[in-house]
Amino acid sequence: MKTANRVALILNIIGGINWGLIGLFKFDLVAWIFGGQDAVVSRIIYTLVGIAAAWCIALLFRPRELND
Repeated sequence: MKTANRVALILNIIGGINWGLIGLFKFDLVAWIFGGQDAVVSRIIYTLVGIAAAWCIALLFRPRELND
């Protein structure tokens, strides 16, 4: 697996865990760690997770040979 794909997967896992915590406990782990939802670092993390999600959507439409 390419490095970019691994990074995208890791960021999506982080985002998924964060959304699970928000859904179950109304607790935003990223905001808690980095000083709130409006903190610059939190916004960067949210943006990176969004970009990673878009990257993974593109993976769905690539031929299998390119994903390996």
